[in-house]
Amino acid sequence: MLKKRITSLYVQLCELKSYVQLNKTGFSKVLKKFDKILDKELKAVYMRTHVDTAYPFKDKTKRVVEDNIAKMEAAYADIVTGGDAELAKKDLRSHLREHVVWERNTVWRDLIGIERRAEAARLGQSLLGQDQSVAPKRLQGDDGDLPARKQFRTPLGRLSLPVWLASGFMLTLLASIAIFFALLFVPILAAPEQQNCLALLVFVSILWATETIPLFVTSLLIPFLSVILRVVREEDPGKPRVRLDSPEATHAIFASMWTPVIMLLLGGFTLAAALSKCTIDKRLATLVLSKAGTQPKTVLIANMAVAAFASMLISNVAAPVLCYSIIEPMLRTLPSDSNMSKAVIIGIALASNIGGMLSPIASPQNVVAMGIMQPEPTWLQWFFIVIPVGVVSILLLWLLLLVSFQPGKGTTIAPIRPVKESFTGVQWFVSVITVVTIALWCASHQMEGVFGDMGVIAIMPVVLFFGIGILTKEDFNNFPWTIIILAAGGLSLGKAVRSSGLLHLLAEMVSYKVQDMSKYGVLFVFSVLILVIATFISHTVAALIFLPLVYDVGAAMDQPHPNLLVMGGVLMCSAAMGLPTSGFPNMTAIMKEDAAGQRYLRVQHFISRGVPGSIITLIVVMTLGYGIMEVAGLD
Repeated sequence: MLKKRITSLYVQLCELKSYVQLNKTGFSKVLKKFDKILDKELKAVYMRTHVDTAYPFKDKTKRVVEDNIAKMEAAYADIVTGGDAELAKKDLRSHLREHVVWERNTVWRDLIGIERRAEAARLGQSLLGQDQSVAPKRLQGDDGDLPARKQFRTPLGRLSLPVWLASGFMLTLLASIAIFFALLFVPILAAPEQQNCLALLVFVSILWATETIPLFVTSLLIPFLSVILRVVREEDPGKPRVRLDSPEATHAIFASMWTPVIMLLLGGFTLAAALSKCTIDKRLATLVLSKAGTQPKTVLIANMAVAAFASMLISNVAAPVLCYSIIEPMLRTLPSDSNMSKAVIIGIALASNIGGMLSPIASPQNVVAMGIMQPEPTWLQWFFIVIPVGVVSILLLWLLLLVSFQPGKGTTIAPIRPVKESFTGVQWFVSVITVVTIALWCASHQMEGVFGDMGVIAIMPVVLFFGIGILTKEDFNNFPWTIIILAAGGLSLGKAVRSSGLLHLLAEMVSYKVQDMSKYGVLFVFSVLILVIATFISHTVAALIFLPLVYDVGAAMDQPHPNLLVMGGVLMCSAAMGLPTSGFPNMTAIMKEDAAGQRYLRVQHFISRGVPGSIITLIVVMTLGYGIMEVAGLD
């Protein structure tokens, strides 16, 4: 109890010190801006006369706060660390970081920060020629620096261009635009709408794969270009298949962007936000991990199981953030170069990738697949197929990590204690609504006459949690809307490619190439292709590009099995985990740092474990998964 009170007081004193520093910096910035706009020189005088003389900003006050912080460090050293002052400081600072993670941020705020860092990791540089993860932020009041320029020697003299104009990404963008116009005007296909749609498909695929511009911006280009290029045709069977004019194409394209699939995605985000805000996810995870004991191999598989289960419920983007926060106390007791630390961090990442296939709402690519498959599989069918595949894959990945890292050598694990407080009324309410919603999703096909679609069921938690006030407008604004725009853009691309007849044409061509192959052979070819592509580009983007084509190829076979091929393809999207940039769980893991700011993992750790892990999952899907899909009657 005394340790807890010392830690709490230390955290409050540190926050007070930071608050004072923040306010003094704020005064300085505001005065600097004031002087700049009005061409005055009042900052120094005002700071010296009014700010520095105020009680919170006096040197004496600052010393009082720092002395009290030092007293807390000394008390902690005497009571907890046996007089070791350095260890006491290290422990208290770790507690301070934990407090910031759990008390001042929600998982969704962490998710937004990770998404931004992930974009920086994947892009490397922006169109402005800067690494956005390390570029200094420009604040109000800061003097504007002149944009950097790059010099070139030409026969006519020296040429100076802004760095953003001479960057590799600008060249990629210009090359993409050139390819787009070449495909528009070089005759390849007979029908103009198919020719235009081919140019559109190649153009957005290049932009998605290279991420020259943000993924969601590329998605917004799709409805714009679909209308301008008039790629949409009439799809009503009772009417001639003529090209629609711009007003009619606009209605058709935008109608395809808001479907029950999008509402299902919003419902999943709502459940995830409520579970996180009420700390139900943390309590469930710590409860399970507390039962794991202190054997390294048991702790490793328990953490992987929790990560996979959390990914199934709250998406494989937020789940790693949760799991890494939970294991933080354990990591603090291990050396930073410990193989156990490396094994558990990469194990959570790999298990979260596998967890991304365990439920229809676990990852965006699953939602895309659900929207493509006709008829849509039930949740029970999905679980029947994927749970055995996921369990076997996780067990094999666990064995791979045990053999490669040997985490049990010289490792002592500190036990994780469960949260012992009883559930509050709000937590019980959120838990009941979550269970009821998932149960209704599982029984959606049996209740189709009542609800019509799973997307309608997803409205229930949204209305209840936001209507009662458990979630607020801020929580709604913190949803990852870029993922929703990306999914909507993918749906509109599917509409354009299907309506123009291009998808049918491509399916006929691919079907001709694989016509002599068996169903198993076609599944294997597409599974390997998607696995390789999804390793280098976004899992969701790979699903958006390939799954519609896979469905049409399956539908055009002598014995149609489009849903089986799509199911195999979407599982391979989640199984792509060979690089640090292969999905959000890997990006989160590679950025995990110890108390000294050193990364636990390097790129070679992912290549040496992630690539074999991807191959292992491919083998499981092509053997066990294929057999279960056949038994389930997926066609």
